[in-house]
Amino acid sequence: MRIVELRSDTFTLPTEAMLRAMARAPLGDDVYGEDPTVRALEEKAAGVLGMTAACLMPSGTMANLATLMAHAPRGSRVLTGQDSDIQVYEAHGVSVCGGVALEPVATDDRGLLCGAALERALPEDPDDPQFSLPAVVCVENTANRAGGVPLGPADLAPVRAFARRHDLVLHVDGARIFNAAVALRVGVAELAAGAGSVQFCLSKGLSAPVGSVVTGSAELIGRVRRVRKMLGGGMRQAGVIAAAGIVALDTMVDRLEEDHEHARLLADGLAGIPGIEVDRVVVRTNMVRFRVAGPGITHQGLIALAARDGVRLAELGRGTLRAVTHRGVEAGDVARAVSVVAAIVRAHRRAAS
Repeated sequence: MRIVELRSDTFTLPTEAMLRAMARAPLGDDVYGEDPTVRALEEKAAGVLGMTAACLMPSGTMANLATLMAHAPRGSRVLTGQDSDIQVYEAHGVSVCGGVALEPVATDDRGLLCGAALERALPEDPDDPQFSLPAVVCVENTANRAGGVPLGPADLAPVRAFARRHDLVLHVDGARIFNAAVALRVGVAELAAGAGSVQFCLSKGLSAPVGSVVTGSAELIGRVRRVRKMLGGGMRQAGVIAAAGIVALDTMVDRLEEDHEHARLLADGLAGIPGIEVDRVVVRTNMVRFRVAGPGITHQGLIALAARDGVRLAELGRGTLRAVTHRGVEAGDVARAVSVVAAIVRAHRRAAS
């Protein structure tokens, strides 16, 4: 039975071109800065994002952690969305490892930080020693728990202005920033403009097997490398990872539109099932959020029964389910997922009536 894997785009597998590149990559010791394939990836990533330097990281979590530790002194604060991945899913590493407080800030339904909430997060008297000062404001683009809505330059402008006005660094958690750029039909550098740092994942929709990249100024990236070493992220002959990342940036960005189209097909199919509510308005990239409505089956029950039939879904919290399309999901898989969910919901609604 073919598994339709919709839990996350982290389940993507490397392409044949990636595997060939990994096998043939020139290697050196990256901790010494001597791996030529890593250097090539970092130069390419910095150029694509409009930055001057970049650093390959083992994961997006470490990328965010090392960057925030490089930006924020101990005892300061980082302002981040209340439902952001940094706030919810990254184990508060910046607090545990960096002595920096995470300050959750209210967001709108797109995951964008609300201006009034940002202003309230500032101390009334910056000179009062009992209040810690914010050093960084973080934006997630696209925001996972908001359904992957892409945030464009105009959306981000107020946050950039807030950061400039209060002398804060803007960090973009751009794990899926290429999805945003493709959906908006803008260059990814436009989405990075005005940011002090951007991290993006190679291992989600771009289909590389592992890795993320932090981009920023040369000075910042020097500090990020030092923190990466402290966290155990020195990877030595990391060119075997970087080679797949180069192929990803060269060949996998434009095809993200296919994932977005499959997400729209999935949302339309699920919306046609009585007892399923889909937030189709936000389906702009590769994520579909939906809920079980009415009697018959719980969302946990639906997840369990769908998995038994080969369709894997994820729980996003508060009764919301998430399905994520990616290179491993074809149009036929979308149709099968809709059919499986429809059959389960229909059977349980009938039994409950």
